[in-house]
Amino acid sequence: MSLNYKEIDLVLSELELGGSFVQDVVQPNFDSLALYTFKPGRAKTVFVSLAALACRICETRRKITKNEKPLRFNELLKAKIKGARIISAEQIGKERIIKIVLEKAGAVFVMPKAQEKFAHKSKNRAEEDSDDEVFVMYIRLWSNAANIFLCTEDGTIIDCFFRRPAKGEVAGGTFVVPEPRGNGKEFEARDFSDTAEKLRARMEEKGYSRDISYNELVDSFYSEGAAQASLASLLEQAEKWYESHRSRISSSLEMLREKRASFLDAGKFKHMGDLVLSFGHLIDGKSNFIEADDWESGEKVRIRIDPSLSAHENAQSYYEKYRKSESGIAELERDISIAEGELEKLDAQYAEMVAEKNPIKLEQVLRKTQRPKQLEKKTHPGLEFSVDGWTIIVGRDADENDELLRHNVKGQDMWLHVRDYSGGYVFIKNRPGKTVPLEILLYAGNLAVFYSKARKNGSADLYYTQVKHLRRAKDGPKGLVLPTNEKNLFIKLDEEKLRRLEDIQKGIRTE
Repeated sequence: MSLNYKEIDLVLSELELGGSFVQDVVQPNFDSLALYTFKPGRAKTVFVSLAALACRICETRRKITKNEKPLRFNELLKAKIKGARIISAEQIGKERIIKIVLEKAGAVFVMPKAQEKFAHKSKNRAEEDSDDEVFVMYIRLWSNAANIFLCTEDGTIIDCFFRRPAKGEVAGGTFVVPEPRGNGKEFEARDFSDTAEKLRARMEEKGYSRDISYNELVDSFYSEGAAQASLASLLEQAEKWYESHRSRISSSLEMLREKRASFLDAGKFKHMGDLVLSFGHLIDGKSNFIEADDWESGEKVRIRIDPSLSAHENAQSYYEKYRKSESGIAELERDISIAEGELEKLDAQYAEMVAEKNPIKLEQVLRKTQRPKQLEKKTHPGLEFSVDGWTIIVGRDADENDELLRHNVKGQDMWLHVRDYSGGYVFIKNRPGKTVPLEILLYAGNLAVFYSKARKNGSADLYYTQVKHLRRAKDGPKGLVLPTNEKNLFIKLDEEKLRRLEDIQKGIRTE
C-alpha cells in the first residue's frame, strides 16, 4: 500500500526541506522522480514514486539511474526549478498532497550568490526582488491518481508528470486543492518493524549500530518489496524483447535457407547449357523446345530455348544462370552465417538478462537494447568505417560533403573522388607519423566508386590528395572543390572488400 497521510507527515518532518536548494532533477523512469537537494551541512536525494499501490516520498541513498531518453517533464523541471530554493514543503491537511513552494533568483542562477542573497533577505516577501520567480509543486500521492504538478503562484499548471486532459490536468489548467474531508478512516503510521530488524541485523554484521530514520525505513521497505516486483516486470520485458528479435531473425534465416535450397541444383543450368551446345542443330527457329538424349540420366529431356537465338546464345543464357546461382549460393552462405551468429549472440544476451538478479543493472541493459536511434551520438554526417585502425569517412551527397569539409576534416587528411562522375567525397583520417597503406587506399577507393555515378560501370579513375590541397570553386555549387597535387588511381570494384566494409557498417566483427 502507499504511504498514508501520517506517514507522509513523519517523512516531511525528517526531511526538513525548507531552505534547501534544488541541485538537480532526475526522472529514472515513467513513474518516479528524484530531487537532489542541498543546504549547508546536508545533501539529500528526495525520491518520489507515483507507482500504483506504492506511492511515496522519502530520502534515499540508493543510486538513481538516469534515463537515456530526455523525458518531457524532467526537462521542464530542470529548466524551471534547478537552482531554486525551497521555501516550504508541507502536506495539505490529510490529503496526501504535498505542496512545495520554490523560489528562483532571476533568470540566471549562481548557487553561492543566491545563497548569500537569500541569507540576507527580509522576512517580508513584499520587500524581495521583483525578478525572482516563484513556483509551486504539488505532489499528489493517490494510489490510482498520483501526479506531480508544477504551477505558478495562482495555481495555473505549467505542466504535469501525467497529462490527463479529461480531468483538466494539462498545461494551462488550474490545480484545485480538494476540500478538506470530514471524519473518514483514521490511519496510523506503520513502524516497519520487520524492515528495522533487517537493517539492524545488517549493521551488526558489519560491526556498527546507529539510529535508523523513518525515511530510511520507508525507502528500504518499498525498495526491497519493489525490487522483486520490478525484477519480474523487467524479466517480462526482456522476454518480449527476446521473442520479438528472435522471431524476426529466425524468419529471415528460414527464408535464406529456403532460397539456398532452391540454388543447390545450380549445376543443372550448366548441364542444360552443355546439352544445348551438343544438340544445337535441332533448333529450327520455330519451336520453343528441343528434345535431346541426356547422357547423364540416359533419358530423353525437353529443354526450353529461345528459337530466335543461336545454339551458342541459348547455351550462354543457361551458363549465365549457372554463374548467378553459384554466386548467389556464396552470398547466401555468408548471410546465413551472419544470421546464425546474430541468433547465438541474442541467445547469450538473453541468458545474461535472465541470470541478472539486480533490477537496476537489468534495467540499464534493457535501456541499451531499446535506445532510440535518433539519440545515438553522431559526431559527423555521412558514413564511417574503421579498417585496420584507419578511419574512413564517406559523404554521400553535396550537403554531407560540404559539412565534412567545413567541420570534420583537417589538412593532413586524405581526400578521394572519382573523375568525370558525380559522387561522394571519401576521406581517410590522418594518423600522425603514419603513411596511408595501399590497402587502405584501395578500401577508400572502392567506397568512392560505390558511392558515385560510376558504380554501375564497376570501375572508375579517381584522384586523391590531402585536404590542404583543396580549394573551393568560386561561385560553384555547394561542396565543389578544385584539387592540386593530386595523384591518380584506377579502381575496379572488389566484392570481397565491399563485403568486409558492409560487415563493418553492420558492426559484424571481421578478421
